[in-house]
Amino acid sequence: MTIEKCINEYDASEVVFEEGSTGRELFVVLEGKIDIVKDSGAGRTVIVSLGKGEFFGEMAVIDGSSRSATAVAAVSGTKVMRINHARFVYLVSQQPAFALMIMDALSKRLRASNAITFKAATP
Repeated sequence: MTIEKCINEYDASEVVFEEGSTGRELFVVLEGKIDIVKDSGAGRTVIVSLGKGEFFGEMAVIDGSSRSATAVAAVSGTKVMRINHARFVYLVSQQPAFALMIMDALSKRLRASNAITFKAATP
């Protein structure tokens, strides 16, 4: 598969994937911006905005679980590259720096989530 077939372009507000959907791909932002959002009765809450070089969707590619949030293009012309499970496994096995980058990002995201949860639980 050529690299061009792995790149998608999105208009502003176009959904890359929905919370609860299944998928065995992660995505890297090549251009533009992606908002990771949670939907509620009150509307959408942006959890994080990601720019060039940042990735998302890694939890589903690692454990096969459903998506925990929705990914939406924040601006027109946003380009992302899809990395399927097979490529992900190859990269992790052949490029230790890639594996460390994924673990570092997951660790930071977990710490941030824990900090928010702890802050909300503290009276």
